[in-house]
Amino acid sequence: MIDLDRDVAVWTVTVNRPDKAGALTRDMLGAIAEIAEAATEAKLFILTGTGSVFSAGADLEAARAGLATDPVWERVSSAIAALPCLTIAALNGAVAGGAFGMVLACDLRLAVPAAKFFYPVMKLGFLPQPSDPPRLRALVGPARAKMILMAGQKITADDALAWGLIDRIVAPEDLRTTALALGADAAGAAPDHIAAIKQMAG
Repeated sequence: MIDLDRDVAVWTVTVNRPDKAGALTRDMLGAIAEIAEAATEAKLFILTGTGSVFSAGADLEAARAGLATDPVWERVSSAIAALPCLTIAALNGAVAGGAFGMVLACDLRLAVPAAKFFYPVMKLGFLPQPSDPPRLRALVGPARAKMILMAGQKITADDALAWGLIDRIVAPEDLRTTALALGADAAGAAPDHIAAIKQMAG
């Protein structure tokens, strides 16, 4: 359910569970974390999905078993954030709940026009993962972060672009090629050069 397509420079991780709206189990999250932790030599890391939803967050049965508050979410986002290469979330559809963490941890975010973004932790009675609110606030500001986390608003792709939550809206058929085009300079650069510029950019 987690696919990896890799060469020397480009690693693409795909959440491949379209029949369950990309809902994530503990094993799936562990697989993403292991891939990200091993991708230290990658120059471009792309995170994407299949179907019309990137991820609905935690699988319902797994959430009832405690996944919603499991530290594996933080492990995934921390591993992606720590990568020295350029990381791009190429979002094929909606992003919900804990799936936000891995998306926020990426350097760039692309989304299809139909994508929506929501993080219903207030309604569900859970706290967001620790690194998610500061990353969200850094992108959209404190008031809009509260719109998502506290008011539970579903944000359209157009609003997400205007707010700075995503960086570009892309037609579904162009999602992967756009991600590859944006990462082309990084894919052709030396790893230490990529890491140095990423550190300088913050």
